[in-house]
Amino acid sequence: MDGIVVFSNMLCAGKGRKMNRRRLDLLNIDMSVWPAVDINALQGSQKDAFKRNLTAVELFVSGMHVRKVEDETGLNRRQLYRLLERCMTQADDGHLYGFRGLLKHSRIAEYVRTAKLSATCSSTGQGLVGAFAVLLESYPPLADWLKRKIREHAVVLDQINTDAGFKTRLRYLGRLHDGFLQQCRVVGITAADYPLNTDRMGIRSLSAYVKSEILRNFSVAAHAAGAQRLKGFPRPVDSPVSAALHPYQVVEFDGHRLDVRLKIVIRDPLGFEQEFEIERIWLLVIIDVCTRAVLGYHLALSREYSRYDVIKTIEKALTPHRPRAFTLKELGYGATGGFPSGKMPELGYAIWERMRLDNAKANLASHTMTALCEFIGCAADAGPPHHPDDRPYVERFFGTIASTLSSRLPGYTGSNPRDLRRALADPKGNLRLFVSLSEMEELMEASIASYNATPHAGLNGRTPLEAMEYLVRGKGHMIFWLPESKRRTLCLMQTAHRCRVRGYLAQGTRPHINLFQVRYTSELLAASSALLGKELRVYYNSDDLRTVRAFLADGSELGILKAQGAWGEISHDLKLRQEIMKLRGKKRLSFTITQGFIDRFVEDKKARAKHSRRSASDLGRTLRVLADAPTTRSPTGPSQPATENKFTSVDQAVTPSTAQVRSKIEPQKLTIGSGYTTSI
Repeated sequence: MDGIVVFSNMLCAGKGRKMNRRRLDLLNIDMSVWPAVDINALQGSQKDAFKRNLTAVELFVSGMHVRKVEDETGLNRRQLYRLLERCMTQADDGHLYGFRGLLKHSRIAEYVRTAKLSATCSSTGQGLVGAFAVLLESYPPLADWLKRKIREHAVVLDQINTDAGFKTRLRYLGRLHDGFLQQCRVVGITAADYPLNTDRMGIRSLSAYVKSEILRNFSVAAHAAGAQRLKGFPRPVDSPVSAALHPYQVVEFDGHRLDVRLKIVIRDPLGFEQEFEIERIWLLVIIDVCTRAVLGYHLALSREYSRYDVIKTIEKALTPHRPRAFTLKELGYGATGGFPSGKMPELGYAIWERMRLDNAKANLASHTMTALCEFIGCAADAGPPHHPDDRPYVERFFGTIASTLSSRLPGYTGSNPRDLRRALADPKGNLRLFVSLSEMEELMEASIASYNATPHAGLNGRTPLEAMEYLVRGKGHMIFWLPESKRRTLCLMQTAHRCRVRGYLAQGTRPHINLFQVRYTSELLAASSALLGKELRVYYNSDDLRTVRAFLADGSELGILKAQGAWGEISHDLKLRQEIMKLRGKKRLSFTITQGFIDRFVEDKKARAKHSRRSASDLGRTLRVLADAPTTRSPTGPSQPATENKFTSVDQAVTPSTAQVRSKIEPQKLTIGSGYTTSI
């Protein structure tokens, strides 16, 4: 028999067949599930022996009498039953040994020493095979101690090479050996016993045991070698195909902390500028797998991004892209750059079928899952923890941003502490060389727009925008859109906040609701006494709490409710209100929320920003909230101008007040002198 052995399913379940088999495990043997053997790899006597053993087993399984099997193959029944036991033994890989058990000189069980150690073994160093295994079996505390040390990574496994076999080396083996000998003395082993009575005191056997235990599982071996995460684990053979065949079928979402030190620039009432270094910011991105096009992104100015930032990114990927007015010279979208929904209006409010995301708390929050699964109607695919390779396209995009943008700016922190580019880009504490937050926003917008217009090797030289246009307009792939009713109520992506209508007839207090310690009402609610005591479903934009959107318990819309007092006039977000309420509770600031109150609040943040990057980030976020109302507000209709603030931030591109005064945006120079603009 030549070639790779192909085995058929031969059962011995025939009726009326004479059988002298008494063991139940030998009555029904399914050889079709046995792992095969490549007979071409065998040579000489080993090949002849395998053929003979194979013939004997096949004849036995087919139902032939054992005596006839002996006559046909020359094997006696004891050898035949031994071969069958070897084939039916379970291997370490979870399968039966199968036809591998028919190989000559193959071992299917570990060596077990039965002979006692002689007195001459310690002097000659011979006859010690299996002595270490006997030692651990006789003293279980020693085996438990070694396994615990392996779990604690007391030794490090270094892989030397795999060219001429797998060669490894253990670091810190000497310290482990010293501790092992100390444990031997603790359990009562004397100098006359093994291993203390040998010259090397069992260090080679210890090394072989530790290596075998580590290499028993790849995960243990990889972590022992210093790997932080594992990658490249294949999907099951019968798993569904995960490749995206058309646009908006699968998208990937992830967050990346930019590897750049940034600053904010504040101009006081006298015109002098103050600079504060802030913490690194987060870049949140949604990318289409089929075309590699970035659908939307969001920059989060916080230490960790929240569920509100995730929903904000989803909202930006859904809504049509609005071109940004650049203030830096020679910076823009170019002739071909941009975003899919900006280049192709029909992609506005296009929804995807499935989103891949990691297991971050903000991603798996109930608000996020509600927005994805109920509002958009897509499937959320949370991959395995610590496996970024499960989202290769967005991770590759972050690598592109790091190489084309972050690494070319002063203050680049590098991919690791030993990165040479980190030392070369260090501005030595000179804040004037740092990139400001507004500059980073414009650079990021232009960089992503340029990425969407850059030829991609995975698209056969097409750009993501060209691939999107070809598949949508050329091939006519079906795209699903968000219903018109949901487009006007994007606030419903948030989880409803339930509030009960309060009012006091005897005091003349009109109906209202309390949300985050502030009263909200409207003309309709204030005039309706029938709603007293009723529960409303309230949706709010966390970036602007001046107004909220209210619905009755049956789902019908009540309308827009406005915050009473200064809270309804001063643009603020949820975090800013919580901070002010906390300070007001501690009586550190005045009780009435006025412009003077806000000024003192900002002054307090400025004082702390001089000593902490985290406080500087809070200051920058606060000034941005106070200076600009967000683009998307809960109510529909024209937005109200923001209340003037005597502290203005240079990091703002255009504020509502300045937009009313001037129609043309004057360009400003990049404060770092030269850098990224020529490559966009």
